[in-house]
Amino acid sequence: MKPINVMIAGIGGQGLVMTTELICQAAFLEGYEIKSNDVIGLAQRGGRVWGSVRIGEKVLSPDIPLGEGDILIGVEPLEALRWKDNMKADAKVVLNRHQVYPTNVQQEKEPYPDELIQQMLEAFDSLELDALLEARKCGNEKAANTLMIGCVSRFLPVSEENWMEAIRRTYPEKVHEVNEKAWRKGKELAEE
Repeated sequence: MKPINVMIAGIGGQGLVMTTELICQAAFLEGYEIKSNDVIGLAQRGGRVWGSVRIGEKVLSPDIPLGEGDILIGVEPLEALRWKDNMKADAKVVLNRHQVYPTNVQQEKEPYPDELIQQMLEAFDSLELDALLEARKCGNEKAANTLMIGCVSRFLPVSEENWMEAIRRTYPEKVHEVNEKAWRKGKELAEE
């Protein structure tokens, strides 16, 4: 199996390290070789961050070659837009609508690139959703990333059983139930 390349894009404080870990755990439990990167940025909160996961029978490097991304999970829309050129033409994109304005937008020095984000969504096989709202309906908006992983799970060769075990291994016990529910909700939303 050729490696499947997953990018996760967001800002500091959005749980990207844990999201990367969840995908890695699930793929590992399924028996695949994995390699991952987490770049947490200079700012503890609010700075640009991303993670990448490569899943396959044989994976030599954690770095996704330019133009070889299969799946983009956009926890923040502008940050997802920054990675569009790294994706294959037939890439899958799951995008959280929740916008966090960078300093230049807050100071009205430049506009938020809504039009470019919309063009990106139209260029790929995309699902746009309010992941925070949907996760809140499941019991906790902090499960938004797990919900988004549920959305992309149909493109990853991992059984539901191993996703649930990965959730139990990755998150504290007190949030297992809400994350399992959010993952299932994400899968359901992607199948609609």
